[in-house]
Amino acid sequence: MIARGDRVDFLRAVRLSGPLAPAFGDEPVDLVIEHGRIADIAPTGSLQARGLVLQGEGRRVVAGLWDHHVHTVQWALNADRVPLGEMQSAAEAARVMGDARALTDGRRVGAGMRDALWPDAPSLALLDERTGGEPTYLINADVHSVWLNTAAFQREGFTPTDDGMLREEDAFEISRRLNAADDSTADAAVRRAGDRAAARGITGLVDFDMAWNADSWRRRTDAGFAAHRVEFAFYAADLSRAIAHGLRTGEELTGTRGLAHVGPLKLITDGSLGTRTAACSHAYDDDPANFGVLTIESDRLRGLLTEATASGIDVAVHAIGDRAVASALDAFTFTQARGTIEHAQLVRHADLARFARLGVVASVQPEHAVDDRDMVGSLWQHQQALSHPLASLLEAGIPVRFGSDAPVAPLDPWLTIAAAVHRTGDDREPWQPGERVSVESALRASSRHGETDIELGGVADLVLCGSDPLTADRIELSRMPVSATLLGGTLTHLD
Repeated sequence: MIARGDRVDFLRAVRLSGPLAPAFGDEPVDLVIEHGRIADIAPTGSLQARGLVLQGEGRRVVAGLWDHHVHTVQWALNADRVPLGEMQSAAEAARVMGDARALTDGRRVGAGMRDALWPDAPSLALLDERTGGEPTYLINADVHSVWLNTAAFQREGFTPTDDGMLREEDAFEISRRLNAADDSTADAAVRRAGDRAAARGITGLVDFDMAWNADSWRRRTDAGFAAHRVEFAFYAADLSRAIAHGLRTGEELTGTRGLAHVGPLKLITDGSLGTRTAACSHAYDDDPANFGVLTIESDRLRGLLTEATASGIDVAVHAIGDRAVASALDAFTFTQARGTIEHAQLVRHADLARFARLGVVASVQPEHAVDDRDMVGSLWQHQQALSHPLASLLEAGIPVRFGSDAPVAPLDPWLTIAAAVHRTGDDREPWQPGERVSVESALRASSRHGETDIELGGVADLVLCGSDPLTADRIELSRMPVSATLLGGTLTHLD
């Protein structure tokens, strides 16, 4: 009986997606898999089955799905945190946290709040009133701010603020501390999360944890982790360390059985929409004096890109507001660095051409458009740049990769794809319908590096879909049943 962990030799009667599909007229084909790669493709019945056979029964097979932006440990640990995404006010969130049980370390932690949409504002007094003396933390959905009570401020050694909020680097430091689980706890959470991801068709992700991830992924693969591939990033504080270790983007991390590769240098150059710190050309609607913040000045940004490029390291530049996107493109132009702009949620029309000309990749999260549409309406009404573009990026010839920014949005590639195709997550009309993309484009942007197709000789990272994504409606697409996920021909999920 076939089971997860088995190596498949023959995939029978599947319908292809991608460039090869027209050659077979959407008729079922058989795939031969040898040494983890696709060795042959032919109409069903033309080839003699051999080895372990997985029956496709005419279902659609797509290239393995990637999430190009994940904060892995934080995403994995969020399963044990109080979900705050449905909270409608600061008062409700404070009450819920007051009733929550503390984790084993004595801290109460909630995640996913969206205070920019609340009618009342967070305050230290409100949270103290509801939570008392137990250290309590409410992490914003965008992770760029955290709401703490007095006990939490005291525990972490920060001076309390009137609104109880810490933002940007201070908030990142709190997140680093909350995510600093011991290795065994973190690795167990990552294994469980990896299995959940494989069940949704994930065969790889880019890890943006704010830590030195080379040792972590070598340790995990040594212990048998095999749910998906990973490209791990590092931050400016570890750039010299990465160079000293000889890390080069794209190279395999030795001793990881081909599962872990070196990713980019991650640089955060502005804030976020929800925290009202994304660097914009026009002020936020609720604060005429606030244009957001650039957290890395242009000279330092250029220096970091130059140092990374000279060492064979790509860069991933977080830039949400249009001023930050323009600053990042300036730095790419000056240094001729290679890499991505992460998020690109507000892009000047004139910068689309620069994006394309430079070959800079737009690594974007379509689910953010669904989640942020109300905040855009209340905070960015007077911005003149393109908000959360997708179709505009593709039409300009810009390479595009999709991700989730988990835990900011759920790590589920089918939610990502449905958000890109339909631009709505509920019964409302599509938001900015002109930015919708085709299912085929969304699937490709969700493949490795946004450019991987099923092809002869290609790695057998494959997803067997339970229904046809090319004809599915929004709900069916977002809930796509996954019949099987193959990583180099090995089953990481079987329904």
